[in-house]
Amino acid sequence: MVGASLAGLSAARSLRKQGYDGRLVVIGDELHRPYDRPPLSKEFLAGTLGEEDLTLEADGEDLSAEWLLGVRATGLDHTARAVRLADGREVHADGFVIATGAAARTFPGSEGLAGVHTLRTLDDARALRDELVRGGRLVVIGGGFIGAEVASTAYALGLEVTVIEAAPTPLAGPLGETMGAVVSALHADHGVRLLCGVGVKGLSGERQVDAVLLEDGRSIPADIVVVGVGARPCVEWLEGSGVVLDNGVKCGADGRTSLAGVVAVGDCASWYDPRAGHHRRVEHWTGARERPEAAIATLLAGGAVEPGVPRPPYFWSDQYGVKIQFAGHATGADSVTIEDGAADDRNVLAVYRRAGNPVAVLGMNQPRLFMRWRKQLAATS
Repeated sequence: MVGASLAGLSAARSLRKQGYDGRLVVIGDELHRPYDRPPLSKEFLAGTLGEEDLTLEADGEDLSAEWLLGVRATGLDHTARAVRLADGREVHADGFVIATGAAARTFPGSEGLAGVHTLRTLDDARALRDELVRGGRLVVIGGGFIGAEVASTAYALGLEVTVIEAAPTPLAGPLGETMGAVVSALHADHGVRLLCGVGVKGLSGERQVDAVLLEDGRSIPADIVVVGVGARPCVEWLEGSGVVLDNGVKCGADGRTSLAGVVAVGDCASWYDPRAGHHRRVEHWTGARERPEAAIATLLAGGAVEPGVPRPPYFWSDQYGVKIQFAGHATGADSVTIEDGAADDRNVLAVYRRAGNPVAVLGMNQPRLFMRWRKQLAATS
């Protein structure tokens, strides 16, 4: 098991649940045991949740696994059936689960400049939290969900916050332009400055960042900068292994890769989506928890399993006290209609359709109605 976060843990649990009682080795490049990432940009960053609350393992849970933590995988030798590690060791096995996740993209030229952060790991969150408690001016580069959650948390902590988004409408990719504008309006509702349609040229400061320089010539003062411009799949270590890579590890609808005895799950895996007819890499908590069951069944059966159709992807976000939930894919929808509530009240249930058929649903403070639509979406997709 290469990867010791949610997807790796879920795969390890599925192995034991499905009857595998042999040797199990879990390799992770972080020193930490599996922990929950979604709270890192919200409750943990705000200081209302401690590290002990992030653990993903149940009290007394024992998977009879060997944990190799704090060491990075550097290669997969399929002929020798071994994973090479950065410390020179090799781990031999009959089957492999790739669950190495994704890493936050950094801003070019920010290396070594104090006050500049990404947020992906527990160590990232620790460092950012220590700075936020001192207050000041925060600039978030990127108006996606992570950036928006950090902005919301910092606003609640009393910081002066500016969000910069290169696209004309934040969240237009996952939500479409109409509802992306509705959700991102939460920033303005709370006095957080949102600058759209302008790119970042660079950062200024000698040792400590002091401003974000925009491509239109403006300079935005900053004591702290958070770069939230997406993530890249951690698959470089697989180059030359024979595993086909294409925006992550290219997999079938059951997680199988191009090599026998190797499956991939989580943020690094680009699974085939039978509904869409192409591969998708889904960076969502629910996918990392649910899909390993199918991948492990495939692995244990030697690939002789008829793949099912995975449930439509689901994710949620909490911003400025509003619970945002989304299921399905907005891409390809030709209409979006508000079925309940009002956009101006940020209390809304919106359904995305293609040729009259629902393909996605968005809820803002509509948990009950959203869950009914989510079940309907799964049943009709």
